[in-house]
Amino acid sequence: MGTLSAEERAALKDSVHRLLADKSAEADVRRTMETERGYDEALWKQLSDMGVAGLIVDEAHGGAGAGPLELEAVMEEAGEALLCAPLLASGVIAAALLAALGDADANRRLLPGVAAGTTIATAALTGDAGTWTEDGVAATADAGGKLSGHASFVLHGQNADALLALARAADGLAVYEVDPKGEGVSIAPLPTFDHTLRLARISFDGAAGRRLNAAAPVWDAVKRALDLALVALAGEQAGGARRTLVFTVDYAKSRIQFGRAIGSFQAIKHMAADLLLESESAISAARNAAQKLADGAPDAAEAIALAAFACADAFSTATANAVQMHGGIAFTWAHPAHLYLRRARADAQLFGAPAYHRERYLEALGA
Repeated sequence: MGTLSAEERAALKDSVHRLLADKSAEADVRRTMETERGYDEALWKQLSDMGVAGLIVDEAHGGAGAGPLELEAVMEEAGEALLCAPLLASGVIAAALLAALGDADANRRLLPGVAAGTTIATAALTGDAGTWTEDGVAATADAGGKLSGHASFVLHGQNADALLALARAADGLAVYEVDPKGEGVSIAPLPTFDHTLRLARISFDGAAGRRLNAAAPVWDAVKRALDLALVALAGEQAGGARRTLVFTVDYAKSRIQFGRAIGSFQAIKHMAADLLLESESAISAARNAAQKLADGAPDAAEAIALAAFACADAFSTATANAVQMHGGIAFTWAHPAHLYLRRARADAQLFGAPAYHRERYLEALGA
């Protein structure tokens, strides 16, 4: 993957920020999250035209050829704006998995559409337990490429044009390209605490799959895709925590109680200081993980695991404290703090709970 200069990365981040400030304001998010598809196709096209959908796709396939640093920067903006889009599903996990597998034919067929935003691809990697580990794969494939079993927590599975399904074959794990609308494929939307999130459970009953060639062990390719997804998610969480800090401090400055701004009260000052600490810690952890992954550093695994639990905890803590600092108004569905709290709680479980990533971090330290 290539890397933009610091100036180019800042320009990209600013462009995404301005677009989302205009097209992904709170009213836009509330309207979009209640639609069937859960994302604004016009905004998705604009993001794709900017190169965001194909940010990590190789230039040979129409992408920007960027890397973890650029992805993390863009995801900070997505988190701030509570972006409703299949970016994490298609532009990150599916794109990264295809690149890691290295099937030239599949990449030629699928990646140009992914980069252009015209193909929504997603990956079905885990079962109902949601462990995101090799043991958690719950689909199987016979010698003829017919899939049985299921996959759960599939991001934008109900919107997918292309499905990459991880399954157990006779000779080990393999990834199959499956038509989401094909015979033997049943897709059921899953209820989500965060209404901006689209997840699906996919059942396979003799569904036809085209096995993808793998230039590396399949689980290694899946781990590479998941590592990049965790960096992206950490960026989203850091951006969300930062935005929570900003609107909460603004409220503390303007809300008058007993003739004074509540921000002048010592208890609120302490909570605001904690918000700042959580926000800055999350940003540091997310950016450090992106840098380590981009550099191929020997301690990249521990940096990614650290970011995975630290950013999840920071976003969850920041949003919970924001609700408290706003008082009763933030307990209502009409207040934006509620939206960020729901995103934080959902993100914290998306690719494994914080406790799981703490274990990974300790294992990486031990290694």
